[in-house]
Amino acid sequence: MTQQLPATLPSAAARRADVQRRTAETQIRVAVNLDGTGQSRLHTGIGFLDHMLDQIARHGLIDLDVHCDGDLHIDGHHTVEDIGITLGQAFAQAVGDKRGIRRYGHAYVPLDEALSRVVVDFSGRPGLHMDVHFTAGMIGQLDTQLVFEFFQGFVNHAGVTLHIDNLKGVNAHHQCETIFKAFARALRAALEHDPRLGDVIPSTKGSL
Repeated sequence: MTQQLPATLPSAAARRADVQRRTAETQIRVAVNLDGTGQSRLHTGIGFLDHMLDQIARHGLIDLDVHCDGDLHIDGHHTVEDIGITLGQAFAQAVGDKRGIRRYGHAYVPLDEALSRVVVDFSGRPGLHMDVHFTAGMIGQLDTQLVFEFFQGFVNHAGVTLHIDNLKGVNAHHQCETIFKAFARALRAALEHDPRLGDVIPSTKGSL
């Protein structure tokens, strides 16, 4: 069982959120600290998904606590998709009005023969373009089709535009790991405070 973290209102000093989602299919709690040190406590019931969420924490320098009890006796679909949804809700709460952030982030990450590129915009508009052709249908207990469902749930509820391209890759584990590491690095860049911007919202519209 995960340890409960105190919920804190998002601000420049403490960009945290604690979100719970309960349905007939999954019971999920996600706590995030966008200004963390990369610590994680993860229990999704899918080992490889835990491994990928750990990449988000470590490479994004985001403290991440995820606990999910899902209907894995059916398959992993509801668990993976609903974790993406809940994580997106937590990010939306934690980032607040996006005042002073860089907003855009991108990263290229290699792992042996695999190479992926991820570009993110905290635009307030959900959008996902994902060009990934996995070379295997399963990685451990994770159905690779569900990687898209995870990111679709995230963008819809975080309100971000996300482009994910696996440029090279033969090993599906390597393909997936480069995607999640690049996602984490792009998040880290986009969420970083821009000292030149100060307390301004990074949009000509004045809101995001």
